[in-house]
Amino acid sequence: MTAYDDQNVFAKVLRGEIPCFEVFRDERSLAFLDIMPRSPGHALVIPRAPARGILDITDDDLAAVIRTARRIAVAAMKAFDAEGIILQQFSEPASGQVVFHLHMHVMPVRAGVELLPAQTRKEDMAVLADHAKRLIAALAS
Repeated sequence: MTAYDDQNVFAKVLRGEIPCFEVFRDERSLAFLDIMPRSPGHALVIPRAPARGILDITDDDLAAVIRTARRIAVAAMKAFDAEGIILQQFSEPASGQVVFHLHMHVMPVRAGVELLPAQTRKEDMAVLADHAKRLIAALAS
């Protein structure tokens, strides 16, 4: 397995070198909006610790990511009037992983509404700002 690269885009987000639409942070995880969402409210949850994928993350850091993903999923159901949630995690290139820092996709969905294709359309920043506000408000309620 390839070693963790601390120059990946999510490591840069964690260091504040690249901005994000942050919606939640605790001592072990960070949740922020995907800038190329597949559905309204599509968020990413990452560990704050360096981990390339599920094959090299510690049990405690993985548990923190899962807890945060659940918290984001519950809030996204409210904030986006969703009927369901898709959680996705890819590890290593053969699985489709593109950014080599473990991340879990949290995508609110509605029956009959197709997800947009992955990595095809960058969302308008004003829309993302609105979605972040809605998700943060739902997290607080």
